[in-house]
Amino acid sequence: MTDPRKLPQILYIEDSDEARSLVRRLLSHKYVVLEAIDPLNGLQLAEETQPSLILVDYSLPHMTGNEAATRLKKMLPDTPIVIVSGDLSVGARERALAAGAVGFISKPIDADFIELVDAYLNGKVEILEDAEKYLQAYQQELVERLEGNIRQLSTTVEKNKHLLQQNERMFSMLERRHKLLETAARVGQMVTSILAIDDLLKHTVNIICSEFNLYYSGIFLVSEDEEWAVLRAGYAAAGRKMMSENYRLHVDEKSMIGNSIIKQQAQIALDVAGEESRFMNPFLPNTRSEMALPLIVQSHALGALTVQSDQLNAFTEEDVTSLQAMADQIAIAINNAQLMFKLEAATAEIVRTKTFEAIATATGEAIHWVGNKAAPIPGSIKRVREDMLYILALAAQFVPNDSDAENASLTGAVQTVREEAQAIGIDLDQVLAEMSAMKKNRLQALVSVESLMEDLEIAENSAVTILSIKEGLIGPARQRNDAVVSLSEMIADTVANMGLPDGVVELDWAADMPNAFVDARQVEQVFNNLIKNSWEAMAKTTAPKIYVKWNA
Repeated sequence: MTDPRKLPQILYIEDSDEARSLVRRLLSHKYVVLEAIDPLNGLQLAEETQPSLILVDYSLPHMTGNEAATRLKKMLPDTPIVIVSGDLSVGARERALAAGAVGFISKPIDADFIELVDAYLNGKVEILEDAEKYLQAYQQELVERLEGNIRQLSTTVEKNKHLLQQNERMFSMLERRHKLLETAARVGQMVTSILAIDDLLKHTVNIICSEFNLYYSGIFLVSEDEEWAVLRAGYAAAGRKMMSENYRLHVDEKSMIGNSIIKQQAQIALDVAGEESRFMNPFLPNTRSEMALPLIVQSHALGALTVQSDQLNAFTEEDVTSLQAMADQIAIAINNAQLMFKLEAATAEIVRTKTFEAIATATGEAIHWVGNKAAPIPGSIKRVREDMLYILALAAQFVPNDSDAENASLTGAVQTVREEAQAIGIDLDQVLAEMSAMKKNRLQALVSVESLMEDLEIAENSAVTILSIKEGLIGPARQRNDAVVSLSEMIADTVANMGLPDGVVELDWAADMPNAFVDARQVEQVFNNLIKNSWEAMAKTTAPKIYVKWNA
């Protein structure tokens, strides 16, 4: 058998899978065929493997076969290169030879292909007559391709330059938006924990001006008659001055604040000097740009937030999304603070009444929900019971061969089924008779394991849902109420209240056992469960003993 390592290597550079497969099939019996799907990979593979012969297809991506032959000839001057081409135009063969190839094989590949490869591998070189003429033609071809590549590269560079400029603008815009969103989220997080309405509004305007480096910020809330937008908080000295004078604006389209409340949309003035809808505020003479953002909760405008800068064009349309997200969080915080104020203003009797109503409603809904989830269980259990009767009747008919010792236990089990069924009043013979009278389709449906498992699954899911509802109802009772607790006293009291026989539980800890900061009720329940489970686990023990120890 021929050692493959001693066979000549032929590299075929071709982007067509079919062509490579054909050449591989023709040559692999006597040569090691290496393959590359494009000229760049072919150049690298040729340099790494130093093949005995290189076949190059003319039509390749990125460069022609002639160009690849020129590169390969310079890289491997002693390696014969053959162009394989379907170009039968005048001068195609000569241009290939001028590029550095020793031969030219026309496509489609025919029966002479193997002989031609053998000949080129053994030193055949086609002679190029009038070489200078064709060399100049080939050089002209290279120049034209180079010029075309340069034009293409120049166009690509211009496109990339334009795309780079667009990307830079986009990155700058995204960076600004990211910073705005990040700052807006931080502001929203800061204000949502404040529930006193006056403190909330004052801190909000201060935080906004500080975080966004703004000239002024103010919050207007709509009056009860919904005719006025009343300034409830303003930044710095100007804000305090306006607050002292009960500054307010009509809720109409004559001001940016009124406009934003009515339309529930942000209003922007990039140059306040040219905005007719903006009220010229004498308290804020340096304002150059302003944005009014509605404070909306559940489609209801509570008021508006004004943010102002002493720079022209300080805000963009893209900023609306980021700042409106912040305004929405502020609106929720204001709404929560207002609700808290109203709740605190209510009398204890009203609070108690509302609490009982809520409990009654929740309990009624829970009972109704439990009823809905429990409803499928009886029907499923009834169908399971019927299915079990049919399956038992069928199983009871199974009579193994008594002579088979291995089936003796099965025979006993069948007899036990019959006896137990008879003992509880089930006539399996009658059930079987009813089944025999049924139609085939009906009988198959009755003994369906899939139907049986489906009914069991319905019952199981309903039970799980009911248990989940139970957990949801008692969940609030599990809220922690941590305090300093003496574990020794608590555990001793727990054991004493369980009513276990004297001496069953032995407590062992040092007198200086430290206190713990825990929820006494929950920890007491934990120890109660542990001791109870231990006691139940030793139900059959003649001298049960439970040890509760603490080691420092």
